[in-house]
Amino acid sequence: MQGLIGLRSIRKCRKYSQLKVAMDLNISRESLSFYENGKRSPDIETLRILSLYFNVSIDYLINGKEFSPRL
Repeated sequence: MQGLIGLRSIRKCRKYSQLKVAMDLNISRESLSFYENGKRSPDIETLRILSLYFNVSIDYLINGKEFSPRL
């Protein structure tokens, strides 16, 4: 199972620790680590909250890039 590629990427880009993000969002650091490493999948509400927190799309959190429609 693949983790949330974009989640780890955006967190590191902003130089946020797992602990900071977890505390800001009132989730455990372990849960955040599991999401990043693919040991657990977040529910849709958690994806929405992460998306708002980092101001990126859910697609970015999952794939590490923004959605681009195929023409």
